[in-house]
Amino acid sequence: MRKPERIDVFTLMPELDELLFNLLEGLSVDDWEVQTIASRWNVKDVAVHLLDGNLRTLSMLRDGYYGEKPINVNSYDELIGFLNRLNAHWVIAIMRLSPQVIINLLKSSGKEYCDFLTTLNPEDKSKFSVAWAGENESKNWFHIAREYTEKWHHQQQIRLAIGEEKELLKDKWYLPYLETSVRALPHHYRDLEGKIGDLIKFTFVGETLKSWFLTYTDKWELITSNIQSPQCEVRIKDEIAWKIFTKGIKKNEAIRKSEIIGNQVLGEKIFDMVAVMA
Repeated sequence: MRKPERIDVFTLMPELDELLFNLLEGLSVDDWEVQTIASRWNVKDVAVHLLDGNLRTLSMLRDGYYGEKPINVNSYDELIGFLNRLNAHWVIAIMRLSPQVIINLLKSSGKEYCDFLTTLNPEDKSKFSVAWAGENESKNWFHIAREYTEKWHHQQQIRLAIGEEKELLKDKWYLPYLETSVRALPHHYRDLEGKIGDLIKFTFVGETLKSWFLTYTDKWELITSNIQSPQCEVRIKDEIAWKIFTKGIKKNEAIRKSEIIGNQVLGEKIFDMVAVMA
């Protein structure tokens, strides 16, 4: 029985950015206006949201400048509301920028962003915790892995909209996304009652098969291997899993396109799990 190890995506970040730049540079004028599965956002909106992520990280974590702060935010839902307002205001303000200006800004800020990440000690405490995994305090490596999932899934939203989604489903890019996202499983299952020894297997089907397990002691714990037979196995295709974790597909549709073997109650819980701040 093995527990998950540290996730290292430092070297992948600039490569993931290069994929984004190449993708955006090949878009037509009409492509930039195509609707994505992100609510109310087209391709251009998602691209400028990625730009906002670069600039906010540099401003807050590198420069110590927080600008608009969350005032009277006392709960997770209130924090989500605050972040949604920031995101919406930014997208509206950047409507006046051309696609080429946006690409240029993504390139320049992306390099600064990746350079800054290399200055962080992975084991130091991060300024921001990974709240969707239930952490009040996180290490830098987990915060950076979370940032990877942000960059990955927003680029994938663009790719899905224009029919170029297969590239990011390759294990090189998808496995780090998945390894990070499944860290939310114990927190997500925390209110589901289990019995000592209960075991749930989650298998993700794509370029390869990838499995993780939840085992119940006095709480649910995530492990990467187990020789016991599970009470339940959930099999989800790669192209469905990321949509589940980012609120990009309805629960009933995701269940219909997946497979639950064994205890249905244990299996169905994953289909409303969210691994983003939403």
